[in-house]
Amino acid sequence: MKFADTLKTLPEFAGDKIVLTDAAGAEVATIANAPGSAGSFRVYAHLARQYGAINAEAAAEGLAIFAEHTEDASGHPGKHPNIDRLIGLMISGDTLNAHLS
Repeated sequence: MKFADTLKTLPEFAGDKIVLTDAAGAEVATIANAPGSAGSFRVYAHLARQYGAINAEAAAEGLAIFAEHTEDASGHPGKHPNIDRLIGLMISGDTLNAHLS
């Protein structure tokens, strides 16, 4: 299934942004609920709700949701930073906390 189709199956989330923090509480990234990043916002919010945080298991689901964009990100590092982050979590096994605001 393509990303756009899968995205339609995810619940919508209220909020302006999602802030990702590492285990020490340091901010790692912010994903705005705005044009150009609203899809990533929705995916990350879904993963945070399902898993309680963005861990390797959540990252694996996120990469499946991003579908064709995951393949593009793998071939072009830096082009899709929100997908690159999930790939990095799969490799490192780290966990990011997610805070909707």
